Amino acid sequence: MDAVRVALLREVLAGTEWPSATRRFAGALRSAVVPQGGGLLLVGTEEYEPWHLAAHLVDEAAWSGQPELNPTLVRHRVRHDDPAHLAVGLGRLEAAGRGETLLVVAPERPDGGLLERVHDARRAGATVLALDGGDAEVHGLAHDALTVGASDAAQGVSLDTVQHLVSAATGENSLPAPRGRRRFQDRLSRLADQLTAPPPSRW
Repeated sequence: MDAVRVALLREVLAGTEWPSATRRFAGALRSAVVPQGGGLLLVGTEEYEPWHLAAHLVDEAAWSGQPELNPTLVRHRVRHDDPAHLAVGLGRLEAAGRGETLLVVAPERPDGGLLERVHDARRAGATVLALDGGDAEVHGLAHDALTVGASDAAQGVSLDTVQHLVSAATGENSLPAPRGRRRFQDRLSRLADQLTAPPPSRW
């Protein structure tokens, strides 16, 4: 049903910049991660943890056949009893370097400690991308960024909405170009299978 919602969102937002902007950003993410193969680190702020985006990227990695899109969610607070995929703390950013991609999701300005870690990761060679709320420093640290500002929110476009569109677009280029009606029907059948697949349980 998430794919259905994305299709509806794109229909509602047709005629605005968002369908093309989110596809462009998804292409930048894919181009940074897939050829490098070094891994995708996903981090939010202390107040905002992008676990929902992480789950959608796991889906896209599986459906598109591009395991490089499978993210490591880096968290500000990790408990001793967290499962392994939810037990990666901010120290992981200190090891980030060349070949890795760091996607920062920051609706508001992060604390200085996170900004410093992101800066260090960039200096060490990591590619930094950002989905942000308009903070100049976050935007300045990123090699590529997509901003959802206050004026966008006033028009009903939230950062959560944009994350849905970006994650859905990450695997799109992996599908073969249609050649005739039979190929189109094959793709439509695969899409129907994806829409009815249950969400990942581990998130």
